[in-house]
Amino acid sequence: MALKWYTTVIDCADHRAQGRWWAQVLDWVIAFDSEDEVVLVPQHALEEPAAVPDLASWMRRGQGLVFVPVPEGKQVKNRLHLDLAPHSSQDRDAEIQRLLDLGAQTVEVGQDTSEVTWTVLADPEGNEFCVLSSRDQ
Repeated sequence: MALKWYTTVIDCADHRAQGRWWAQVLDWVIAFDSEDEVVLVPQHALEEPAAVPDLASWMRRGQGLVFVPVPEGKQVKNRLHLDLAPHSSQDRDAEIQRLLDLGAQTVEVGQDTSEVTWTVLADPEGNEFCVLSSRDQ
């Protein structure tokens, strides 16, 4: 059996604005844009394979993010969130500041900020995500 985690779908009030914001955050590209959804993928995902990829190659391709408009606003803390991690060669604090400059906000979700190694932020529509400690794997 070969099921692949293909995309994560995020409900939002303004799917186009959210798609543009996350594309800038992740340095991804908008692969599809319609009245019903905006799809983001890593830039390399749009490179055409030489042939139809085999199963192993297809499974290794990264996931995408899909933003869809919904009429209701966000009510409570997300049950699912994205964890972002800077590479160990990058300045984590500078990345967090870049996100704040783009419109993210720091949020408290019950974490003890003196004990944890991550920072909880929210995107412009209030969806929580974390910036983890720097990683090299």
